[in-house]
Amino acid sequence: MPSSKSDPAVPTRRTRATGRVTLADVAEAAGVSPITVSRALRGERAVAPELVERVQAAAAALGYVPDPAARALASSRSSHVAVLIPKLSNTLFVELLDAVQTSLVPAGYQTLIGVTHYDAAEEEAVLRSFLAHRPAGLIVTGSDRSPAAEAMIEGSAVPCVRLMEVGEGAGAYSVGFSQKDAGRAITRHLLDTGRRHIAYVAAQLDPRTLQRGEGYVAALQAAGLGDRVNQVLSAEPSSMALGGALLERVLREAPQTDAIFFCNDDLAQGALLAALRLGVAVPARVAVAGFNDLPGSDQMVPPLTTVATPRREIGRQAAQMLMQLMRGQPVETPHLDLGFQVVKRASS
Repeated sequence: MPSSKSDPAVPTRRTRATGRVTLADVAEAAGVSPITVSRALRGERAVAPELVERVQAAAAALGYVPDPAARALASSRSSHVAVLIPKLSNTLFVELLDAVQTSLVPAGYQTLIGVTHYDAAEEEAVLRSFLAHRPAGLIVTGSDRSPAAEAMIEGSAVPCVRLMEVGEGAGAYSVGFSQKDAGRAITRHLLDTGRRHIAYVAAQLDPRTLQRGEGYVAALQAAGLGDRVNQVLSAEPSSMALGGALLERVLREAPQTDAIFFCNDDLAQGALLAALRLGVAVPARVAVAGFNDLPGSDQMVPPLTTVATPRREIGRQAAQMLMQLMRGQPVETPHLDLGFQVVKRASS
């Protein structure tokens, strides 16, 4: 006996030339109206449980996948949040992303992840592409970007939260900590151990790296050692191999150096491995400090002194703040400073 139209086990004729199963196809298979399908799949309580079950069975049988773009056009709302980060190869940003997604997904939001590679033009292209999809919200890394990128964010009227720095000013939102204060604090720690010839070694040279350098300079100046500032800056991507090479360069060019503050743990870990290979005693000959307290830093030989940054909590708090903004709720603290911690280990 032939099955009826409402039998979800029988695929119905697809109405689009693309062959994609549509909401109308599900409605036909379930024997209900398209609006009932839409409400049932959104989980609205006004739909009777037996209709919800029938719609879900029809959708599963037909392999129906809701079209978020169509839904956004119909309702002027989207379930997508665009997240822009500089690199996916950096553990710091992977942890941030994980925390953001862990907070957003249970609330019904999906993330669009864009990687900018610290390139202004690339960030503009990613923003232009994502904003064309009318996301519900936007999370970006830092506050420093091109005028064109800022104009796109402002012109989109999409709620936006900035990560890893604490901004200022009305109408803006940020979650992070003071990179400059953190750079100052780790340099002060090295000064407190009796070091007087401290170098700051940095790679990649993104705005946050330069802010840490500003903190380093401020700490030396406050200690009356402004004439001993020694910054070794490389535009190369950060890596353990580069850290080892930069350690050798500093000790060759400035042999009086008794401490090195590396802008991140990748470089510092590489420096410790190079020191071990070369027979350079740490911290007796030179103290070494890093930044971010990445996995493995506490297992180095010797364990690495560094700055612990609350990146998972930054991601979680940024997602919570953005959800408040997307829901039109007030945000009590638009610029949330989560602080940092100097972790003192045997390398200093």
